[in-house]
Amino acid sequence: MKNYVIIGNGVAAAGCIEGIRSIDKDGKITVISSENHPVYCRPLISYYLEGKTTLQKMSYRADDFYEKNGCEVLYGKTAASIDPDAKTVVLESGEKISFDSVCIASGSNPFVPPMEGLDKVEKRFSFMTMDDATSLESAITHKSRVLIVGAGLIGLKCAEGLHERVKSITVCDLADTVMSSILDKDSASMVEANLKNHGITLMLGDTVSKFDGNTAIMRSGAKVEFDVLVVAVGVRAATKTAISAGCRCERGIVVNTKMETSVPGVYAAGDCTQSYDIASQTEKVMAIMPNAYMQGVCAGKNMAGSDSDFDNAIPMNSIGFFGQHVMTAGSYSGEVYEEKTQDTLKKLYVRDGRLVGFIIIGCTDRVGIYTNLIRNKTPLDTVDFESLKVSPELYLLGREYCKSKLGGVI
Repeated sequence: MKNYVIIGNGVAAAGCIEGIRSIDKDGKITVISSENHPVYCRPLISYYLEGKTTLQKMSYRADDFYEKNGCEVLYGKTAASIDPDAKTVVLESGEKISFDSVCIASGSNPFVPPMEGLDKVEKRFSFMTMDDATSLESAITHKSRVLIVGAGLIGLKCAEGLHERVKSITVCDLADTVMSSILDKDSASMVEANLKNHGITLMLGDTVSKFDGNTAIMRSGAKVEFDVLVVAVGVRAATKTAISAGCRCERGIVVNTKMETSVPGVYAAGDCTQSYDIASQTEKVMAIMPNAYMQGVCAGKNMAGSDSDFDNAIPMNSIGFFGQHVMTAGSYSGEVYEEKTQDTLKKLYVRDGRLVGFIIIGCTDRVGIYTNLIRNKTPLDTVDFESLKVSPELYLLGREYCKSKLGGVI
């Protein structure tokens, strides 16, 4: 009987468990979970703050998930290192866990840049985990003035979650637009207008130079008084255990399409990895939940002796702020098809006869059709793309596609 060890207990770990069990029903699976919670859906933590969901409803799998899959979960334990020769994972406590194959699914850690006086700010938080959300909730009142450093996805979702629960929210970022890593200026301006309409103060092109107690002194010289601070500048792949094992790491743990690292018997999946983006044709970290799950499944299957590949990863996001839905995917290069109204925006990017990316705001119905075109690298001359540009409908993909995907003909 094989011994499998999974470092981490997020979505990639859940995928890994299910991947293993699809091949091997009997092997021992040990999950090392630094958090004291079963796997949950991290993007929902802002909705928990809003009161739109509960801790129980945030669960990613049923309560009996680990029991049904024969897993031993070591809650509150952290992996310190991996010894690939001895085939053991060493915990911070000194305990050693033996494995035949191991998957590093350690996710990412918040990046906190050096800011003078930050250590003197009493009520300061990150916003990545369930514990972050509950700690932040316990610190706020309706009189709180909240400063969020970082206008990326995490910072803005935190702002939405705190809306109407605090007196004021200010979000600052050194970039001159919100979500600068995934939106262009046109799309960012629409999101910014919506945030401002809901009372969020944006200080873009400016960030904190230093803290003087509960006063943030900005690079511009402006001063922002606050009671609660959230640092949401960004994240970095958690590569510590991979480095200890001798795995090749760059911005993340380098994996191939089988989720193998450079060290035999050591796999990796999820936000901690760096993999090939088929849209931009570059290696990058794609910290996105669907990719994490699919990478986890692929890793689990191969750990159990299968020969599986995950070779169509793309960056993609599906988010919303105060009812304004935003979806993005792929690479923003090539010929652009654009539709724009006061409340909606659609940009489709075509390169070498294939759809390679999109930015869509408002008109998000059936956008998964565009995502599939990108993932499958579908030649656009094989579908009715002129009609698909205007309205994504399945039948426009052709009879053979619908037959293969839907099991029938139209």
